[in-house]
Amino acid sequence: MGAADQATAVITEAAVGVIQAPDGSVLLGQRPAGKPWSGYWEFPGGKIEAGESAAHALVRELQEELGIIPTQYYPWLTRTYDYEAKYNARGELESRAKTVRLHFFIITEWSGEPAGLEQQALSWQNPQSVSVGPMLPANAPILTGLCLPAVYAITDLHETGEDLFFARLNTALTRGLKMIQIREKQLSSEALLQFSRKVIAAAAPYSAKVFINADVDLAQRLNAAGVHLSSSQLMALQSKPQGLLSGASCHNEKELAQAARLGLDYAMLSPVQPTRSHPQASALGWSRFAELIEGYALPVFALGGMQVDDLHIARTHGAHGIALQRAIWNRQ
Repeated sequence: MGAADQATAVITEAAVGVIQAPDGSVLLGQRPAGKPWSGYWEFPGGKIEAGESAAHALVRELQEELGIIPTQYYPWLTRTYDYEAKYNARGELESRAKTVRLHFFIITEWSGEPAGLEQQALSWQNPQSVSVGPMLPANAPILTGLCLPAVYAITDLHETGEDLFFARLNTALTRGLKMIQIREKQLSSEALLQFSRKVIAAAAPYSAKVFINADVDLAQRLNAAGVHLSSSQLMALQSKPQGLLSGASCHNEKELAQAARLGLDYAMLSPVQPTRSHPQASALGWSRFAELIEGYALPVFALGGMQVDDLHIARTHGAHGIALQRAIWNRQ
């Protein structure tokens, strides 16, 4: 589709449900024979009708497709995808080119048992190791976001000292912590290298992802899961770092737009609440936080004054999860 065609294309709005079981697995459906892209797998959902909200369409579609009623769900990502025209083996047009805007919701509770009411096959899948395919193109990138945990811990060695930090890290990992950012600007290069190695070694038995703050080379050298970029690094970046999950600190629309344009794996938006480390920064508050990420394409972590119990309120305002530097380590 050319630029002029895209500018004038009618966009089809759709609500999509990521139905998530307590173990993290998600429900996929296979498009039945007779529908465009038959045989492909997708997250359930459907077109938003005129005058209908995305949330209302979600509930209606899941009742019609699966016979379930969502009872706890959160707004998540909004992604636009341009489908090219699809032809069958005989060269006949099977599906016209179109642009879709997909409003994704995470569903954690529902009533009823999912069933393929439209003769579609269903399968519960681990997002990290999907065994069915092919995935509908617009849905495939969503799996990367689903592999990011909802709680993101930032190290605080500078406040606790090494012995206490590793004792608390081991406790948090035992309790299920799966994502850690190493951020210790006071350390020398050699001390940071050694500390990072110890954190990665401690996290490995728990399959926890470790990110290095602001140092792509170190992240690559240590074979860390990813790198977390500062906002100044983000704005100077020309392309996403290769071979690493990549996220960045954002504080405004411009920075969020740059993270999305580069196709990063997540953004961290702050400060939501007043913080001890940045008392001079003006807090966004939850309403402004939600405004900034409404319709946003990347998973967003809320940072700034977060407590572990803030996960629910963060998700109701569109966040993927929460990031914490002190509260996560102070849990007893």
